[in-house]
Amino acid sequence: MAELGKRCTLEVIKQVDFGVYLNAGELGQVLLPKKYVPKECQPGDQVDVFLYLDSDDTPIATTQKPLAQVGEFAYLKTIATGRYGAFLDWGLDKDLLLPFGEQRKPAEEGHSYLVYVHLNRADERIVASAKIDKFIDQSPARYKEGQQVELIIAGTSDLGYKAIVNNRHWGVIYQNEVFRKLRFGQRLPGYIKRVRADNKLDLTLQKGDRQELDQQSQQILQKLQLAGGYLPFGDKTAPEVIYAELGMSKKAFKKSIGGLFKAGKLAIEDDGIRLL
Repeated sequence: MAELGKRCTLEVIKQVDFGVYLNAGELGQVLLPKKYVPKECQPGDQVDVFLYLDSDDTPIATTQKPLAQVGEFAYLKTIATGRYGAFLDWGLDKDLLLPFGEQRKPAEEGHSYLVYVHLNRADERIVASAKIDKFIDQSPARYKEGQQVELIIAGTSDLGYKAIVNNRHWGVIYQNEVFRKLRFGQRLPGYIKRVRADNKLDLTLQKGDRQELDQQSQQILQKLQLAGGYLPFGDKTAPEVIYAELGMSKKAFKKSIGGLFKAGKLAIEDDGIRLL
């Protein structure tokens, strides 16, 4: 289905000197300008495009891929300001408007902001809003523990990091479970740790299932072999050191070496672990 602000695959129905026309259903015939037309494109071909309005409020297509579509959050850089607001670079030749009324504070050129991309219902133009709270879904969060989700780091709190889950809900990654640097606006995979009674989401960056545990155990064994059979990591080792050296949380490390110890593959000493 062809929608403004979304990517879709459309059929070429006519060639002209200045491009090709695509069948966009209810939006009618939409022009894909010549500079975006794939080589040897013919009527009947299918083309992956993004739809938006041009300066004459006419639907138009591009093969450029935006950093965010309508209904998504993104961390975008301001490249200019004008009489109507700020203009953001979102990966297209035409910049994205962040109107003054949708700014939390005056946008400055060269600075990046977390925004929500949406259609302005008054004129169907695609615009951005930095007032992201009003676009967060307030309906009950229906996730399963352990489910993989897409996260956008959206800020910090006393508990840890606030993240937007699947472009819909708020969640939190607790500070004592983060062992690497996270950036504002960063996209990364995560997992549902717990859906609380108040429908808030607790998140984790590590899955913690049997497959991941086996991979971490093998990683520890390989690290031991490369280090001559001994690593100075144990209960007293800082979580940040464990993550920097092994790429896993201290909890995962202790669980892995516990399993390896029971399997008779390593010894746990006062100040480290030794390969058997």
